[in-house]
Amino acid sequence: MGKLDSIQHIVVLMLENRSFDSMLGRLYPASPAFDGLSGAESNPDLAGTPVQIWSGDGIDEAAVRFPAPDPGELWTDINTQLYGHAEAPAAGEKPAMNGFVRNYQEQAAPALATDVARGVMHAYSEQQVPVMSRLAKQFAVCDRWFASAPCQTWPNRFFVHTGTANGYENNGPPHFPYLMPTIFDRFEDLEVDNGWKIYFHDLPQALTLARLLPHVDRFRPYATFGDDVANGTLPAYSFIEPRYFQDADLPNDQHPPHAVTLGEQLIADVYNTLRSGPGWDDTLLVICYDEHGGCYDHVPPPQATPPGAPTSPFNFDRYGVRVPAVLVSPRIAPGTILRPPGDVPFDHTSILATLRKRFGLGQPLSRRDAVAPDLECVLTLDGPDNQGPEHVEANPYVPSDAILSRRAPLNGFQLSLLDLVERLPEDIAQIDASLAAMIASPPMTLEAYRLKVDRFRFDAAQALAEARSRLSSLFSSL
Repeated sequence: MGKLDSIQHIVVLMLENRSFDSMLGRLYPASPAFDGLSGAESNPDLAGTPVQIWSGDGIDEAAVRFPAPDPGELWTDINTQLYGHAEAPAAGEKPAMNGFVRNYQEQAAPALATDVARGVMHAYSEQQVPVMSRLAKQFAVCDRWFASAPCQTWPNRFFVHTGTANGYENNGPPHFPYLMPTIFDRFEDLEVDNGWKIYFHDLPQALTLARLLPHVDRFRPYATFGDDVANGTLPAYSFIEPRYFQDADLPNDQHPPHAVTLGEQLIADVYNTLRSGPGWDDTLLVICYDEHGGCYDHVPPPQATPPGAPTSPFNFDRYGVRVPAVLVSPRIAPGTILRPPGDVPFDHTSILATLRKRFGLGQPLSRRDAVAPDLECVLTLDGPDNQGPEHVEANPYVPSDAILSRRAPLNGFQLSLLDLVERLPEDIAQIDASLAAMIASPPMTLEAYRLKVDRFRFDAAQALAEARSRLSSLFSSL
């Protein structure tokens, strides 16, 4: 019997678009045991002038929103950030990690000034992200967890659910229906006791996966998470999606330039809820991020096993940028700095490997999760001896009137979510017909997608209201 068998509940909270260096690079001094920031790291701006990594300790409105505006995160942007050019790297070309500032400047016309673009080189301090920092030190931080691909949000979230991005390197144009088999299907097919739920705040990205539509009853508002924990009805696997949009509440996904403090408050709430629940001794919480979102990291991503057959223009044979990962359980020794047991680093498919191993979910979903290290190695204590703090507290956050009244331009991820909800059925009785229609319809061209995106941008408030209404109709029909 392995130590993973003592875990009855695996909870994954996946946040948005932050690199390891931007959130946790200052957690410990840089050393062979912890690949953090030395303070000497830099990137050249468009004029060739070095822009050095920097930090602050403030928790005011501006200090918790770096980088602002949103950096680029398309596949071509990430190529530029890693290699200095938008094209795919040549065979054997090593990432120089020197194109972050220049690519950020080039997102705007005219180009962003260097004093603005230096925001992409910002690293948060322990004072600014006290919840992440305390949990990382009390339990485990992994400095060898990479995004599954150097791509946008949708491909990386596909990896955590399916082990592949199915060849799609960007969020758009959309390729509905996405029919990749998911880890949730395994729970259903094998009738795992108390299987799974996805807890969401507004528009769950996981609904892109068409195989999950017949199981919309397992999608639940995040407000019900606390009840499930307190009542001892938390499922074997819980996946939590943050709030992506500004409405009555502000986003807590930490996607730049959303306030990191609001994400800290969500992390604190998830931890405090689990810590006070009856299943705490047998729970593993994984806090991770889908991709780096253009934020600087100094560690070059290594080569990766492609998930399946060759795809173009990218074969998914290299990892994305390193992202934060904190693992929390009373069965983890304090101060753990987690490294993989072999040469293959952790990535999002390590979650799949862990779930398959713990709950007997069968063969790998792809060649990628077949080689991914699982997380059993972090559970080094013989029992639930590291109970951790009874309660953690995030910094206070009081948004300014300007933030509350502002309707910032929608980012690419938000726009793609609006497109998703527009395609969902009106109610559960229409799911089969809706799927059939999606299968029969031709793929959307990039030009058509851009026209739709422009419409969403033109009337973002109306598009969001329509999306909420449609989603509400679907879930109210349960």
